[in-house]
Amino acid sequence: MSAIIDTFIAPPCHDEIAILWQDAHLVIINKPAGLLSLSGKNPQNLDSVHHRLVTLFPGCTLVHRLDFGTSGLMVVARNKAVNAALCQQFSQRTVRKVYSALLCGHLAENEGMVDVPIAKDPALFPRMSICATHGKPARSHYQVVERLTQEREDGGELPLTRVTLTPQTGRTHQLRIHCQQLGHPILGCDLYGGLLPPYSERTPRLMLHASELHFTHPASAEPFSIRSDSPF
Repeated sequence: MSAIIDTFIAPPCHDEIAILWQDAHLVIINKPAGLLSLSGKNPQNLDSVHHRLVTLFPGCTLVHRLDFGTSGLMVVARNKAVNAALCQQFSQRTVRKVYSALLCGHLAENEGMVDVPIAKDPALFPRMSICATHGKPARSHYQVVERLTQEREDGGELPLTRVTLTPQTGRTHQLRIHCQQLGHPILGCDLYGGLLPPYSERTPRLMLHASELHFTHPASAEPFSIRSDSPF
């Protein structure tokens, strides 16, 4: 198997991280689009959610990640015990995550489930692949919020569908791949078809936002929910 070489250099992100909730155990933030979750091996990719937060909350660790282009809610543990407790919830799939997205075109169905296995393939890096043989199970539910049409600069029409996406598993690029499988990639997705003309001219970012998190607070054992409105 050939080695994976990551040549990506993140452009500077000037947007601030918004801290939406904090207590002695955890911090919940709104990550801006265009910011890495963790610093990369390349020193030019030092800036990240963790790099910024560890100066404010020494010893903090990320419980999960969001893709570079995705904005929205992330929960950050303030100590190792909280990290372990939250990681267990994620691994047991008891954490409910809801995303908002804009998809290219108009979906025919109002809701549905995508069940397509996803695998890593060094030959396709940084993209993932769909593989029934080697892929891990991946399931995502989608719900149409509205179908809309934007006017293009050339006078044409740009059909879009606003959806909520609820992943039942947590594979890399899962929502982006599953939307591509629907035939309606996420607008602004450079890896899975969301930049096809005429979309590329009008999209400054990946139109995917982590809008809800539901989990059990590791200290109080009480249900905890938080929401963040989509910026698009």
